[in-house]
Amino acid sequence: MFRLPSTRRKARGRAAGVLPLLILLGVTALTGCAERDQTPGPSGDSPGSGTFPVELRPEGAPAVTLEQRPERIVSLSPSTTEVLYAVGAGPQVVAVDSASTFPEHAPRTELSGLNLDAEGILAHDPDLVIVESDLESKLSEALARTGTVTLVLPAATTLESAYDQFELVGKATGREAEGADLARDTKAQIDKIVADTPEPATPLSYYHELDPTYYTVTSDTFIGQIYSLFELRNIADDSGGAAGGYPQLSAERILQADPDLIFLADTNCCGQDAQTVAARPGWDTLSAVEQDRVYALDDDIASRWSPRMVDLVHAVSTAVAEANG
Repeated sequence: MFRLPSTRRKARGRAAGVLPLLILLGVTALTGCAERDQTPGPSGDSPGSGTFPVELRPEGAPAVTLEQRPERIVSLSPSTTEVLYAVGAGPQVVAVDSASTFPEHAPRTELSGLNLDAEGILAHDPDLVIVESDLESKLSEALARTGTVTLVLPAATTLESAYDQFELVGKATGREAEGADLARDTKAQIDKIVADTPEPATPLSYYHELDPTYYTVTSDTFIGQIYSLFELRNIADDSGGAAGGYPQLSAERILQADPDLIFLADTNCCGQDAQTVAARPGWDTLSAVEQDRVYALDDDIASRWSPRMVDLVHAVSTAVAEANG
């Protein structure tokens, strides 16, 4: 999941999720991804569409080889958990981390994707463990001594890298065709939403809020790239690469920028909505507040590079269309 400053991680922790996704715009989930997430996959005995052994080469992480299809998977990445179920590998998943809130029937545990516990992981007798980072804990070395493979899938930085991970998860679970279908279908849905969205008569600016202390994103992040699909101008972009693309703005800075659209990704963690925003000192004068263009997003959907990012794209499209109308 996305790495944020410690204050943001603490805020997300209060919501039993670490930013790392149901849009609170009255938008129902789009059929392609939503149905794939909700529909049970093939049975655990299904041979899938993969062949083993298989070598996996994730971007920005070590290559690993799986000698046979994994039947006991532990996922310590909420985004990857969603992808596993979307490709039909749910029956192979025996444990997920505490932040993996979707799908609801995933076997959640107290395991953490941030503080990796080799002993706790091994208690689930896995043959494959998927994490987002292993730079500090050296989990892969510890698990390798037991014959368990660790697959590191870092946070996606672009839409294309997210699609690549869908395919790689399919390949890793013996469901190569399903992974390829998921990547293709997700891309097609996003492309169609963008193409069908009316272009604003004048450029629109936006502010994406990660928490009430005004941490936000720049266009250099995965989240920012989604907004860029609609050619929206990010008021935080001239902050440079501060905090790895997640700068903290001041209230004065936001008021001065006067964004046309405000997106709140701190609704679950911190109870923010259009009313709480309007109650902030001076914020009732913002164009977005005066014109009812403050949009509440589900924190998880607004942070994960899973198939449900289609819902985030749909939410942004709705906001752009309303502003254009």
